[in-house]
Amino acid sequence: MGGGGFTAVPENPALELYALSQTRKSNPSVCFLPTASGDAPTYIAKFYAAFARLRCRPTHISFFERTPNLRDILLSQDLIYVGGGNTKSMLAVWREWDVPNILRRAWNSGIVLAGISAGAICWFESGVTDSWAVHLAPLRCLGWLPGACCPHYDGEAERRPTVHRFVAKGIVPEMLTLDDGAAAHFVGRKLKRLVCSHTNAGAYLVRREGRNVIETALPVTRLKK
Repeated sequence: MGGGGFTAVPENPALELYALSQTRKSNPSVCFLPTASGDAPTYIAKFYAAFARLRCRPTHISFFERTPNLRDILLSQDLIYVGGGNTKSMLAVWREWDVPNILRRAWNSGIVLAGISAGAICWFESGVTDSWAVHLAPLRCLGWLPGACCPHYDGEAERRPTVHRFVAKGIVPEMLTLDDGAAAHFVGRKLKRLVCSHTNAGAYLVRREGRNVIETALPVTRLKK
């Protein structure tokens, strides 16, 4: 999910409902990982406020208090939802706790993995992040999904020109970009479809042809609330 979601538009839970529906469970368990925000209490509270209104069983894991048995909790979920924030710091904490290996096992076992912003780009080979305060930068991520991804493509003014510059310089050969309110649904490593929670949210493939950077709008399906 490129942005939006329960923190920005709590009155429109379309993206959250879509993620829950992929579990194919009538009352799925969902675990929130707010690591990228430093486990911010306000973020966790917003998660529970949003998901308590949906048909599911929400919980969360904190890494900045006493950390529970991660393997037992994560592998018992139907959906794992990764929040936004500092992607670089999140991945560092995850690696210290062996979370990538646990999440990889969850993915292979059919547990739905979802996320927004940092929680969207972390699955790709690389992503565009504002983990550094002074500039956007490409970041090597988990590498489970092919290529590169950029969230907030329409939500932050510097995103589009930065992506175009990265592609023009060959820093990345091409990039999937997601507006706030747009989401990419992968099955395995293959992109199945693109969805959005409101009409104006789009997704684009940015690539280089010769000396030119080409931005192509991709077909996106609008979800019903």
